[in-house]
This record gives sequence, structure tokens and C-alpha cells, in this order.
Amino acid sequence: MKTYDAIIVGAGPAGATAALVMARKGLKVLLVERGDAPGSKNMFGGMLPGCPIVEELLPGFWEKAPWERHVVKRLLTIMSDGSSTQLAFESKNFDRPPYNGYTLFRPTFDKWYAEKACEAGADLLTCCLVEDLLQKGNSVSGVRIGRMDGAISAPVTIVCDGVLSLLAKKAGFLKAPKPSDMALGVKALFRLKEEEINERFHLVRRQGATQEFLGCTDGIRGGGFIYTQTETLSVGLVFHLDSLRDRGLAPYDVFQRFLSSDPVRKSLKGAELLEYSAHVLPEGGYRLVSKLFADGMLLAGDAAGLCYTNGINQEGMNLAITSGFHAAETVLDAFGKGDFSARQLAQYKTRLDESFVLKDMKTFEKAVDLMHNERLFSVYPRLVGTILEQMYRSDGKPRKPMGRVGWDAVREALPVKELLIDLVKGGRSLI
Repeated sequence: MKTYDAIIVGAGPAGATAALVMARKGLKVLLVERGDAPGSKNMFGGMLPGCPIVEELLPGFWEKAPWERHVVKRLLTIMSDGSSTQLAFESKNFDRPPYNGYTLFRPTFDKWYAEKACEAGADLLTCCLVEDLLQKGNSVSGVRIGRMDGAISAPVTIVCDGVLSLLAKKAGFLKAPKPSDMALGVKALFRLKEEEINERFHLVRRQGATQEFLGCTDGIRGGGFIYTQTETLSVGLVFHLDSLRDRGLAPYDVFQRFLSSDPVRKSLKGAELLEYSAHVLPEGGYRLVSKLFADGMLLAGDAAGLCYTNGINQEGMNLAITSGFHAAETVLDAFGKGDFSARQLAQYKTRLDESFVLKDMKTFEKAVDLMHNERLFSVYPRLVGTILEQMYRSDGKPRKPMGRVGWDAVREALPVKELLIDLVKGGRSLI
């Protein structure tokens, strides 16, 4: 049986970070990936928020990493029948390194990042499915794979195999997820010339923009997005699974209507469709965070449920990288003491509690309930469109005071009591 100091399952951002940190400290590390290459099974074409950990591990990260654009502009488009309203934020502070966020392709980025771990001394095993965990008494003592002699041992295993983690389930860490805690992301990738992307989104050099959409999912809880890469656009929708089920609509049909809507169609004029993809995403926030450690085992990244949204920011990749770093630091301490018990590895949870990872997830814990308000995705986008259309309409009739326009539109859209309830719940979720 082959033996390592540590085994990491999953060569995504969490796993590669853990491998890089431990290999640099001289541990014999195995990084196992089921895809042909790290990131090959990932649909992500989105944004990596600024993450101090990667700058610490790889000084000058922004000069070396294969990112596409640095994000200086954030757009929110609220859609309703026949109209759309756009809010834009742009900052000069985001236009200088180290940048506040990057758009990137995970297949490209993950491969490059895992190579950094290999350069530090980690072994990478691809096209390899980890079938089970090995046990020695009550402790995890390695993994069983579908090749070689079938078993590899190590005193500690870090599980980073994604949101539907097979190993976390086998270890009893995860319960079957509820549809209300999961989302389906569908995405299309379009090729468009760099100069045309710059012109349409008012960008220069390697500046990038992200655009989120609300009111674009036929009443299903969810939203849309466009991310600008160098010569491509990632365009997609995210649906809450229970809402998608209850509405009985086909995701592909809703997506096609989104692509043909005026705001999206204008951005995609002349673009060439390259591919479609789909992926399941965790949407449960802090309450979905699983047990994080056991004797000889840690969980990191999506496998641990470390992902959340507060309606404005979608955080995941930076949380994964940070959790992989703290998992590795915990393992290094465990080697120093020769103790891989759950009691020793509990330091991992303490480290995450003290970091922005769990602090932010706790801060926005109630935002999950806000995202489950059906009116946020149907009634309120229509209300915004109705109010602004009335304010801007010129038809020869006397204008109402703006306050009256808003009040009449609200009373027609929903009971005032429901509006007040939503305002109170929304405030409690975000403040």
C-alpha cells in the first residue's frame, strides 16, 4: 500500500491551496482529481473576488495567474415586461493591483494553480475516482481508488470533492440536501471580439464587468448573469431547485427566453455560441455548513458547504481557497504534535471562525430566507418597471406627484402589509 503524509481529494481551488501549503513545508502530499485535468469538469466562467491568501502564497499573483479581466464595473439589471432598469457601479480603486476581483475560466485557472502545488512537491493523480475512505478504528486512514492497488494510506485526508461530496456523505458528514438548499446553474459561452466587448460594456485595456439580472426567470426564484472574459461572454441563469420544480418549467426554455430578451440580445449581437453547461450549486448558506472535521479527516470548499449569497455578492471560490489554506495549516500543526484526532483537528473550525469565511456566512445567514421570497423575483421587478414607466411617460395628461405614482403602483401590485413585512425581513437579513 502506498503511503503519503496527506491525501487531498479534489484539485479545485481548496484542494490545490491545501496541497501547495503542505508541500512547501515538506510533507509528502497526494492530490487526487477525477477529471482529465484540474478544473476540466467545472462550468465556472465567473468571478474570483479579491483573495489575500493567493497574494500571500503567490506574490504578484495578478501578474502570473491566467485570469481574463479585472472587474471594475458591477451592473444590476431589473427586468419586467417590456422594460428594464439598470444600476451601475464603477470604481477607480478596482482598476489598480492588487485587483478587487477577476473573471476567469476554471479549467484554465485550476490547472495552472494545481501545477503550482506540483512545483512545490505535491503529486497529482488525475482521471481517478476516489471510491471510499479507509478506516483504522474510528479514524480515517486513507482512501480507496479505482486504479493501482486500490488503496492509499495517510494519517489525514482533506476532502474537497465539491457540493455533492460522495466522501462527505459516506463519512456521515452530509445529509441529503433539500431542493430548497440547492440551485441549478445553466450557462452558455459566446465568442465575441475583445474590442466589441469593450465597446458594449464601456471598458478599456483588460478591464472587466459583471452584470446580474433580476426578474428574468419567469417567476422562478433565481437570477441571471453575464461575465466578461477577454474574447468571450459567459451568460447564464441560476434557479432554486424547489421553485423550478414547483413552477414546472423547463430550464432550457426559460434560458432561451432570457437570451432573447432585449438587454441580453443587445450584448450578444453577432456573438458565436460555443458551448452549454449546467451545474448544481449550494444555496443554503451558513445553515448548510457541514461538520468540518473528524479523526483523520477535514472538509473544505463546497464539500463543506462554504458558499453563500446575500443577494448582491456570490461568494464561493475565495472561501474555498481560504478554507484550503486553514485546513493545511491545521494539518501542519497536527504533524508537529503527532496527533490527528478530531480534538486536534478541531483547530480548523476555530481558524475558520476567526477568518472572514464563517464570519461573513454568519453575518448573512438570514439572507437565505430573503432569497426564498417569491415576490423578490416577480412582483418587485414588475413594480420597479411600472413606477419608472409612469414617471417617464409623456402623454399630454397632468402628471401625478412622484410619491403618488409610487404609492398607487405599490397598492396595485401587492397589499401594503406584505410590503412592510418584506421590508422588515429584508432589513433584518442584510443589516
